[in-house]
Amino acid sequence: QVQVVESGGGLVQPGGSLRLSCAASGTDFSIYAIAWYRQAPGEQRQLVAAITNGGRTNYADSVKGRFTISRDNAKSTVYLQMNNLRPEDTAVYYCKVTNTPENYWGQGTQVTVSS
Repeated sequence: QVQVVESGGGLVQPGGSLRLSCAASGTDFSIYAIAWYRQAPGEQRQLVAAITNGGRTNYADSVKGRFTISRDNAKSTVYLQMNNLRPEDTAVYYCKVTNTPENYWGQGTQVTVSS
């Protein structure tokens, strides 16, 4: 059974930075594609950034140039570096670990951007 745990969320002022971590256990991490999603109150869950097992990345237009996704297979961890945060980035951020057709989700970590 794959377990996925997110961490690193918190309260930050507009323009600030946070780094989220997604750790997965119980699997050969290197074969999985990893994605970060976010869900704000009253809204649908949306893709923020993703990285393939080969290291290819893609981003939502709203975060391009501000967020960076990376992975460290030796630590079974994916990171989401978030810079120049905006109030509209406020949401619960979720990590999804995928090896089609398998998908595993974490419980999420809250990010709040507010002055």
